[in-house]
Amino acid sequence: MKTRNLGNSGLTVSAVGLGCMGMSVFYGAGNNDAASIKTIHHAIDLGVTFFDTAELYGNGHNEELLGNAVKDRRDDVILATKFGLRLKDGGGVTSANGNPDYVKAACDESLKRLSVDVIDLYYAHRVDPAVPIEEMVGAMAELVQAGKVKHLGLSEAGAGSIRKAHAVHPIAVVQTEYSLWSRDVETDVIPTCQELGIGFVPYSPLSRGFLTGVFEKANDVKADGDTRSFMPRFTPENFDSNKVLVDRLGEIASAKGCTLAQLAIAWVMAQGETIVPIPGTRKIERLEENVGAVNVSLSGDDLAIIEATSPADAVSGLRYPEAAMSAVNI
Repeated sequence: MKTRNLGNSGLTVSAVGLGCMGMSVFYGAGNNDAASIKTIHHAIDLGVTFFDTAELYGNGHNEELLGNAVKDRRDDVILATKFGLRLKDGGGVTSANGNPDYVKAACDESLKRLSVDVIDLYYAHRVDPAVPIEEMVGAMAELVQAGKVKHLGLSEAGAGSIRKAHAVHPIAVVQTEYSLWSRDVETDVIPTCQELGIGFVPYSPLSRGFLTGVFEKANDVKADGDTRSFMPRFTPENFDSNKVLVDRLGEIASAKGCTLAQLAIAWVMAQGETIVPIPGTRKIERLEENVGAVNVSLSGDDLAIIEATSPADAVSGLRYPEAAMSAVNI
């Protein structure tokens, strides 16, 4: 496994991490804790050191799952978790909570669920527009001073928020959706991170699985509990045109001798040396495929062909439903 430095933070992690969300929530039935723990163990055996979770993912279930999986291998991993969002009773997700008292209480609960003494990387899951970001980050900084957290991160923060936060306490990492199909952060977020020496962690580098080529028709994602069934890019009005892009990218991958998923992850990694994608999976065979992307080298000509085939504005549909888009990049 190759490694990468997350900006100037001092964090060195595997070049590809593992997003654990789908092991607990959002991607339909089939979650199996025992199988997920085997997948996490196999990831560590493959050299993956960077694991991502959040209090939102099953309202703590995912943190407990990850904590149980790594309890005997704590020194082999970097654990990242996020606070500020929770599932509502009856469905849906709460608004972001950046209240300083909540920040501290949530950290204590995450420490318990992860069964650790310190969290390696602690993110605000979203920027809370009702709380000055300086106050939220100030509370996060107190957690560092107390020895409960090593590094701070922001998720789905805009460039202005990143600068304000970084002025209060060094921000080690910014996490945002980023893939061939989600490129809004290229305008100012990624340049801001590069300027300030902040690592960048893309989640959903495979566009929620669409860029694996496994979906043949829109109805393929209409399983109970699978939030992709109402994600704009998977809906019938957008699916077919997006499937055309997938097929064309698949031809490029075949010519390179890799899978489409590996091509998509390698493209993300090629956008900067301090970028570390965290594709999620609960299956060992998919994990092995995703990790194999570290061995896919894309030349300048390859990148040009990929860009011509799937430019930034080619995908149909927003990355989230319109209401949820108001909470990102702020």
